Amino acid sequence: MRASLGSLRRSTPSRPAPAGVAIDLGSARTRAWTPGHGLLVDVPTMRPVTGQRPVHRGRIVDGSAAADVVGQLLESPIIARQCRTIVATIPVISDEIHRRRLLAALDVLGPDTVLTIDTVKAAALGAGADITEPLLVVDIGAQLTEVALLADGRTRGARCTQLGVRDPVASTQLVQEIVESTLQLMGACGPQMVDALDRHVLLTGGGALRPEITDQLATQLGATVQPAPAPHAAAVRGAGLILQATHRHPGTS
Repeated sequence: MRASLGSLRRSTPSRPAPAGVAIDLGSARTRAWTPGHGLLVDVPTMRPVTGQRPVHRGRIVDGSAAADVVGQLLESPIIARQCRTIVATIPVISDEIHRRRLLAALDVLGPDTVLTIDTVKAAALGAGADITEPLLVVDIGAQLTEVALLADGRTRGARCTQLGVRDPVASTQLVQEIVESTLQLMGACGPQMVDALDRHVLLTGGGALRPEITDQLATQLGATVQPAPAPHAAAVRGAGLILQATHRHPGTS
């Protein structure tokens, strides 16, 4: 069964919860989280032997290589036993081609159910943030930066920049791109963006490990910028929380 978080089917309360795995297939790193073990795998997103990288700017560009990367997760006996249900992160602005390639790559694990969650929402949950109130999330990855407004538990607006911390650009250029994305969201979302900036900006992804980005962004936005704890793994932790929630309440989203 393939499902989004909003289309889970109701099951009987007596049915035992399936084991599961949360997966974040990123441009630079692939991470896997399992109940009871936490972050179990954190490896380069690289095809064995050839060193080919199947994910570029957050999009799968080689489905076969991506399947090979995911297939390596089966080398973990724990993951091999627990992959009946998968919750996978996906960039907030993803086309259908990427979604199909992601599902095909995950299919090598033989899951019964695959759920997807926006990376920005997963990262906010993994950071322990309250997403019922307006929250601006900036997720800075290796080759992709996503800026999104969350409110009432939903993604209200998002912008994507094809730059990340692995690119040979100055931090000032990356920060300027984030500021421009924020201004675009301000024009689109209005009062909720004002409330979000008054609250704080949540910074996740590998870019949150660079203090100069935090400082420059706070200065440019005139807002408090709060890096998430262990920000590079926030998204997979959040996907893991969704996985646990579906186990506790299998009939709800």
